[in-house]
Amino acid sequence: MIGPSSTAAEIIAYLRSMRSEENIAGLARYGIVTEDALGIGNPALRQMAKVIGPNQARAKDLWASGIREARLLAIWTFVPTLLSSDDIRRLADEFNSWEIVDAAADLLTGTPGWRKLVEDFAADDREFIRRSAFAMIAGATVHNRNEPDATFLEWLPLIERHATDPRNFVKKAVNWALRNTGKRSRACHTGAVLLAEKLAGKSDATARWIGKDALREMRDPKRIAKLR
Repeated sequence: MIGPSSTAAEIIAYLRSMRSEENIAGLARYGIVTEDALGIGNPALRQMAKVIGPNQARAKDLWASGIREARLLAIWTFVPTLLSSDDIRRLADEFNSWEIVDAAADLLTGTPGWRKLVEDFAADDREFIRRSAFAMIAGATVHNRNEPDATFLEWLPLIERHATDPRNFVKKAVNWALRNTGKRSRACHTGAVLLAEKLAGKSDATARWIGKDALREMRDPKRIAKLR
């Protein structure tokens, strides 16, 4: 078994002992990169992360292995406040899967300079790094409760700017960021709906899809009733 004192090598050996070819095939059906996967489900990995606990040096070693499961454990056992800007850039340079990006987005919104990261990553043309910017916005609307609504309203122009990026993993994240902004509060809802209406009327097919899809969710009376 593994525990708080386990090394990265010991954890990786334990992960390898759980390899499942059947599960690897299942992951692939969800568009998850499986070249370096062992086929271990996220619930089991999250439980492992709780067992081993945070450890910055070990998390870096787990990430360096390149193994999907080890990288998820790394993300869930990094201490976000201890990640330097260089650490974050190195992680981002190796983003190669929507699953890793979305898990890392929650980690990154806990770092001191996360707002600047959103801007920087959105400006980066690499598909998974740009996705990370909007996954961070989407996650922060839920997890960063102390963040003022103004932060998210100020990012609506950023969402609009990249709403014409047709790449699948970008457009879905832009849509996600817009929908989650609209569900955060009544103030955010008003601004997000106005932008979604604007996008829905665009001639660009990607922007139009993002707008119409977001409106379907944000106009749901049950969701509107839950807004604070």
